[in-house]
Amino acid sequence: MAKKSKDYFGLPWIVSVLLALFLGPLMGILTRFSEKKFVAAIVRLLLGWNILWLIDFILVLIGKPILRLINV
Repeated sequence: MAKKSKDYFGLPWIVSVLLALFLGPLMGILTRFSEKKFVAAIVRLLLGWNILWLIDFILVLIGKPILRLINV
């Protein structure tokens, strides 16, 4: 049974897991840009893509929302 998740553009849970696994850094940046959180997207692009994608993958895997450290 698939878990509900609002992350990665409202896609089904299994699709979000696959996107987080294979395209995690890119999806995190695109998600922030789509939410109009430009500062968070730029910070993630420059500093947080390497560790935060792993955290996002784990959170999506267990059905939680992706990590949002900067909400600007």
